[in-house]
Amino acid sequence: MLETNIKPLKIFRSLCQGTVVALLYLWVTQSQAAIEITSTRIWPAQDYTRLTLEAKQPIHHHIFSVSNPDRLVVDLEDVELNDTLKGLTGKIDSNDPYIRSVRVGRFKPGTLRLVLDLKGQVKPQLFDLDPVAEYGYRLVLDLYPAQPPDPMMALLGQDKAATALPEIAHEQESTAPPTIKTQPEARARMLIIAIDAGHGGEDPGAHGMRGSLEKNVTLAIARRLAALINDTPNMRGVLIRDGDYFIPLGGRVVKARKARADLFVSIHADAFIRPDAHGSSVFALSEHGATSSAARWLAKKENDADLIGGVNIAVKDPYLARTLLDLSQTATITDSLHLAKQVLGELNDINDLHSGHVEQAGFAVLKAPDIPSILVETAFISNPDEEARLNDEEYQTKLANAVLSGIKRYFAQNPALSRRNIAQMEKP
Repeated sequence: MLETNIKPLKIFRSLCQGTVVALLYLWVTQSQAAIEITSTRIWPAQDYTRLTLEAKQPIHHHIFSVSNPDRLVVDLEDVELNDTLKGLTGKIDSNDPYIRSVRVGRFKPGTLRLVLDLKGQVKPQLFDLDPVAEYGYRLVLDLYPAQPPDPMMALLGQDKAATALPEIAHEQESTAPPTIKTQPEARARMLIIAIDAGHGGEDPGAHGMRGSLEKNVTLAIARRLAALINDTPNMRGVLIRDGDYFIPLGGRVVKARKARADLFVSIHADAFIRPDAHGSSVFALSEHGATSSAARWLAKKENDADLIGGVNIAVKDPYLARTLLDLSQTATITDSLHLAKQVLGELNDINDLHSGHVEQAGFAVLKAPDIPSILVETAFISNPDEEARLNDEEYQTKLANAVLSGIKRYFAQNPALSRRNIAQMEKP
């Protein structure tokens, strides 16, 4: 009788244990599958296209390519197929240089498959970013062209009408600009000005109280400056970025050097904790510390752009390393200070100056060893009055004209003689 009662008890215990194991397995499986993609973003550009997936947890992934036709496949582990991911397919623009379409679906239990139909061969980079600023965990896929474009060839083939803005193409400056000295060496080639619109893409830069983003303001001013430069005899402007996408700080330096730029001008519109902060400033690189605590604070803030914009630290570019670690920059910094002084003087005619003299600090974007480089803080986007002016097209043109006038005054006093590795160019 005792043995008869023991067997059902053993069976009951066995069933209970099996149920617990099954429930535990189900709980683990469900918790793993609970990774929710909270945002998806696409940043198409000729330089490269970036696709970003954001979540509150790290996203485990695997990538491989397929040919005939060209496709990229990204498998996402333990990710939920939600409306945010499904909506990614509708974000692909027909003008995207590299992505034709995107498909998302469940490949097998626990694995979600992302298929990118490509317009040709690309060099993909897939990497993770930890939470920073307002972002959570990000999985970033950068699609670079298999054959990177040559910036010099693009410059030679640049159509002046493509960057000219009708409303400012024939506008006269309020004061007669200085003329560039006519040394034979200066006339023999084009003067190339690299214009860097700060921030972009994943990195919005500073925010205005009325919702303006620094990345949009800087691009608008940079385009106007490029149009004015291109309308100037013997000058050509090269936009480091000509769209809403992010370029790492060191990459901006490299792009300017590959374009063989004579000058590098980085355009910004910063913010401060107090809304009454106002005025324009111009900065140059320092090899020996910042000239003020404000300059040091700003340099750190601008250098943090790589953390926010997202850089694949696994990719080591020896050309970039040589560029940024060159220590023989004394002569270049001296020229940068001369340029900055001229630009600051011109800005004083259209806006108050936040600092009455050129400041210096360790800005990563100014570290080209052989190109005089300045960073222009046009105004404070955090100041409501200056934010409104920064969004005004007429004021943007005034800012661009002031920078160009400063550049002309710099060349009038420091004629651009023949430089090593500079192509002799004739303006088309």
